[in-house]
Amino acid sequence: MISPISQIPTTPDGARVQAGGRVLASDERGIMLGDALGVARVDGVRGAPGDLVVVEGEARGGALVDAAIVTRHASRHADLGDVRRFVFDGIGRALVARQSALDAVRAYFADERFLEVTTPVRVPSPGLDPHLEGVEASGAYLVTSPEVQMKRLLVGGVPRCFQIGPCFRADERGRLHHPEFTMVEWYRAWAGWQDVLTDTERLVQRVAVAVSGQPRLRAGERELDATPPFERVRVRDAFAEHAGVDADALVELAAHDHDAYFRLMVDVIEPSLAASTRPVFLVDFPASHASLARRCPDDPRFAERFELYAAGVELCNGFGELTDAAEQRARFADDLRVRRARGLAEPPVDERFLRALDEGMPPSAGNALGLDRLLMLAVGARSISDVVAFDPDSL
Repeated sequence: MISPISQIPTTPDGARVQAGGRVLASDERGIMLGDALGVARVDGVRGAPGDLVVVEGEARGGALVDAAIVTRHASRHADLGDVRRFVFDGIGRALVARQSALDAVRAYFADERFLEVTTPVRVPSPGLDPHLEGVEASGAYLVTSPEVQMKRLLVGGVPRCFQIGPCFRADERGRLHHPEFTMVEWYRAWAGWQDVLTDTERLVQRVAVAVSGQPRLRAGERELDATPPFERVRVRDAFAEHAGVDADALVELAAHDHDAYFRLMVDVIEPSLAASTRPVFLVDFPASHASLARRCPDDPRFAERFELYAAGVELCNGFGELTDAAEQRARFADDLRVRRARGLAEPPVDERFLRALDEGMPPSAGNALGLDRLLMLAVGARSISDVVAFDPDSL
């Protein structure tokens, strides 16, 4: 049997083995042989970088000695294509970290007695948020989020559920955006948004520890402490302190001048959060920018929506969930009016979701967390392209 070369460092000394991998480098003693998951030294043979070879030798000190080449496949492409991405550029090691993160996520939700679910990725409506564009798929849409289907599970009697899966958004491309990405989304029935904030803190900490061995996130040369609890900052307080906009003016701005509101959010508020040495929750958004969230009982101009920022990167978007079907329909109508005014597509309203709310959804809270972004910060990568198997440019 031929072993992956990445297993050689753990092979007992004295074992005579055959192993396969790619030639990474060569010198007078032999070669460095690797695959996407690790490397080992092989003494006694020669090869050109990129060659796919099988060698046979004696395991000693994590290397192979007195080796000989059994088979060789010479590389035919100078740029090495996928070999360079996964083996030479280290994406394979990022996928190992990704597996650790996924294991940590599932372990957390198992501890909390959540049910893992899988909902459809092709749905009648992608949602009506004016800031998100769905991807059409043969008369339907790919999900921008599994939110409404997971809420229907709450209505159906599932008390706690989570999902790890792909989401799709048109026209999103960049260091922090791909048109297809992985979301971790979860919902707690009979719970409030503060409970889900606690989930989020613990989940971020667990992923950080699983990937790096300690509760830290990294962005360039910066290191952030991911030990809970994280700071909470109300949107109204952030706008008052950093933009000189009081609560009354903020509510008007958010409702009637979306572009100005978002410019201040992106140019002033988010940079102020990025300066923190710890993750920060931004909480209590204007209700006009939280169409699926419950209004704050103490001030209905604002809603129980929260986002988590780390080093300026938005990691999640969560709500104390709106459960009133009539108000939800009115919020959807407002979103459609905004889309119409901007000349955007007008997807259909998800009537099954509204009927489900009318049947009665328990008081609930939920969150949608971008796994790729969290993993990027956990490993200290520059872009989410560095922590996914295939980015858009590699397809």
